[in-house]
Amino acid sequence: MTVANLKSRQDVYQQLHNYLVDLFEVPSEAITPEARLMEDLDLDSIDAVDLIVKFQEKVGKKIPAMEFKSVRTVDDVVEKIHALVNT
Repeated sequence: MTVANLKSRQDVYQQLHNYLVDLFEVPSEAITPEARLMEDLDLDSIDAVDLIVKFQEKVGKKIPAMEFKSVRTVDDVVEKIHALVNT
């Protein structure tokens, strides 16, 4: 999946879902748009950085970590990545 494959919010959500399951061993059923990264999915700040790095590799663009300071839920991540990829 390349940038061309991350055009829709659903594409970004699916890639995020795959990363959360494969890299962080989050149970698939726990991943919902409303799921909170820290409280519900047990991700910490290091995991968040790893996630940003994986998306940077995928899209070939620098993703400023500061963009993710306000991110709290799965949907927040989808919104930020979708906006950054489609600019």
